[in-house]
Amino acid sequence: MGGFFAFLCLSVCPLVDIVSQLALLRCSVVPAGGRGKKAAAAGKKTSSSAKAGLQFPVGRIGRYMRKQRVASRIGAGAPVYLAAVLEYLSAEILELAGNAAKDNKKKRIVPRHVQLAVRNDEELSKLLGGVTIASGGVLPNVHASLVKKSSKKAAAGEAKPAKVKKAKKSGSKKAAKTA
Repeated sequence: MGGFFAFLCLSVCPLVDIVSQLALLRCSVVPAGGRGKKAAAAGKKTSSSAKAGLQFPVGRIGRYMRKQRVASRIGAGAPVYLAAVLEYLSAEILELAGNAAKDNKKKRIVPRHVQLAVRNDEELSKLLGGVTIASGGVLPNVHASLVKKSSKKAAAGEAKPAKVKKAKKSGSKKAAKTA
């Protein structure tokens, strides 16, 4: 049956034969018109992440959204948008954590660097306010009431330059002036 169908296609339409031969050779066919997109190799599928220009898996996020029943119907753009938002947030946190690691003269990002990055950024701190980062520690902070207050005399003494002690009297006045 399959042989008859192939024979019918070859005899009726020679263009189908040329296209099938190109597909067998895995050559890409450049479309004549359209918007000038690059033609993918025959037999290879382009992922939705690649179409959107993202690193995060759009198909997997869409599957998770359907599985969790976020809504009864999910549009095609919803997982793309969510993947783009998650990728942006991840890139932002990693950039700030990398800067924190560099400030601490480290080459590897550890949870402490992520904690410092998130808590020092106002918007990320608000977004992740109720989140505990394991092994993150706390921000270095000393409350103002715990700082030892200096007395007025000590503060006034710091403002004035220290007095120069007079040289001990020696045999001549010149020795006292040079000392």
